[in-house]
Amino acid sequence: MQYALMFYSEPGAGEALSAADRDVARADFSELLHDPRLVVGAQLAPVESATSVRAHAGRTLVTDGPFANTKEVLGGLVLVEAADLDEALELAAAVPIVRFGGVVEVRPVVAR
Repeated sequence: MQYALMFYSEPGAGEALSAADRDVARADFSELLHDPRLVVGAQLAPVESATSVRAHAGRTLVTDGPFANTKEVLGGLVLVEAADLDEALELAAAVPIVRFGGVVEVRPVVAR
């Protein structure tokens, strides 16, 4: 089954880490990117580059900025193939963002 692992953290959280912690986080992310269960992954540009599209009263509205104004923002995501939720959670727990105050949201992907 496929699961989406979505990475949320405060903007600039990576810059606040020590050089040693950044090196460890990069190595851990690299390990995840080379895991055979990884289907695809992407790091997102900073939240300041977001543009949102909405519809209101029959008109399309385009605004600068993210969909939601929150403390933690979506910074990237990966799609993994896992036997079950427990295996997906194990992968999520290994994402460095978790150790440094961020969150990894895990959701099953709907098969089509």
